[in-house]
Amino acid sequence: MIFGAISNSWKQHLADHSLTALVDEALRRGAGHVELRQTCLGEYESGRGDDWRPVISRLKDLADAFAGLPFNLAVAWPCLTRESHAPREQFRAALDAARAVGRERPHLRIVDPARFDRAWETEDQIPPEVVNTVAGLAREAAASGVILSMENSGQPIHSMALLVRMARCLLSAREGADLGLCPDPVNQILRCPDSDPLRDLEALPPDMIKMAHFKQTRGGNPWPSVDAGDLDCARQLRILKAKGYAGPAIMEIPSHQKVFDNLSASFAFLRAASGDA
Repeated sequence: MIFGAISNSWKQHLADHSLTALVDEALRRGAGHVELRQTCLGEYESGRGDDWRPVISRLKDLADAFAGLPFNLAVAWPCLTRESHAPREQFRAALDAARAVGRERPHLRIVDPARFDRAWETEDQIPPEVVNTVAGLAREAAASGVILSMENSGQPIHSMALLVRMARCLLSAREGADLGLCPDPVNQILRCPDSDPLRDLEALPPDMIKMAHFKQTRGGNPWPSVDAGDLDCARQLRILKAKGYAGPAIMEIPSHQKVFDNLSASFAFLRAASGDA
């Protein structure tokens, strides 16, 4: 498993530091992967909302400056509650940017932060247009050679797994293999407090896990590092290792003045939990 960082953790530092310098510091602290999050890229992006675009030439230069460090791109994309209203050209630009930074295994993570009145428990509860939209995005990503992962957003992990299974039925085997999830158990605790996200994680087929996020809360409030708290992060790590997952494990910790100390502490906590301290 590759412990990594995400650029929204450094949001407050972007006013005074270049993204290059912040990536370099994350690498120095032990990050083996960096997720580049839309709206937290500094001079490597422009515009907002429907006008947001990645500056692909600069992103390629960034990746080239860290030749041994894997990157992926993450963007907000409203696809779970309605067909995306965002320009299709914007999605194409996101795919191109993912390819520019992703080298041999380009990866685009999309998240729809919409809230829901209830969790999807059966196929008939998922609107067909949502399934068709996700399948269409996955087909377009696969045509560009890009892995597409979805964050659990406002639905539990098991509900998102059901959606991915349904979308895969509309895709070829090759296209479906590149569509999966980025499980984030803490999101599920916050939005579905009576659920068991780690049980959902245990039930996920290994091939559906394309990326994993780690973060922590205490009493429902964000905690600055991955540590003991509302979620058993050590158990989350053990579940992933038992599945043979060897991909990125991203520390999605809050932006903080001492964020890099918190990043180092998060890595140390998980290394100790895995017996690698």
